[in-house]
Amino acid sequence: MTGVHATTLNLPTQGGVADAYLARPDDDAPHPAVLFYTDIMGVRPSMKGMADRLAAAGYTVLVPNVFHRSSPAPVVEMPEAVTEDILWDVVGKAVPVAQALTPSDAMRDAQIWLDCLQASEFTTDGPVGITGYCNGGMLSLRTAGSYPDRVAAAAIIHGSHLITDAPDSPHLAAEHIKGEVFFANGDKDTINPPEEVERFNAILSAAGVRHRSEMYADAQHGFSAPDLLPLYDRAADERHWAGLLDLFGRTL
Repeated sequence: MTGVHATTLNLPTQGGVADAYLARPDDDAPHPAVLFYTDIMGVRPSMKGMADRLAAAGYTVLVPNVFHRSSPAPVVEMPEAVTEDILWDVVGKAVPVAQALTPSDAMRDAQIWLDCLQASEFTTDGPVGITGYCNGGMLSLRTAGSYPDRVAAAAIIHGSHLITDAPDSPHLAAEHIKGEVFFANGDKDTINPPEEVERFNAILSAAGVRHRSEMYADAQHGFSAPDLLPLYDRAADERHWAGLLDLFGRTL
């Protein structure tokens, strides 16, 4: 583990200027690149803390505000610790913001995020890793399938709405993925329940995607977000960190 240097970037996109958080080891050396997609609540202190943890482990990490078309981060006002009495009110405010981001806009932006990382003096040559949470898990999947030659590994952590009836359902990206996938879920997740996890595992297998899928006992959707107190599960969170660091350690 090492010290972390963090800064805020403003990146031009077709949808306007996007704010982003960049965390890296403070040695000024190049390190493997990681694209970090937050959960539906967007960029905020807890997500920056998670990016810092990855940076301290030896990675240069970009956390873009994927909802920049709605507003700069934070896109939803919320306290640093969300309690049971306000959880669903806060989540409810984030849902229409996430729904306003179209798959085509998200993937056009993804090229910007990848370009930023791969052009940086603080990243090593080669493909990047991605980690994504909740809505960000879906974006991780789409990005790995949209830019297969640029993504060595993609983590989908309590991903949401991965299989839909839409003609551009996220799961259709699986057939294009060349990198390895790490898929982590809780068995109490009602948004991506165990039966959906099994369906998605089968899709990855059928597509020939190298993957590891883990199911955590008694963990809910959102188990990795330390500021969403009713959902956070420390044991499941630490297991996901072990799997994530193993994935990136082997592939980046």
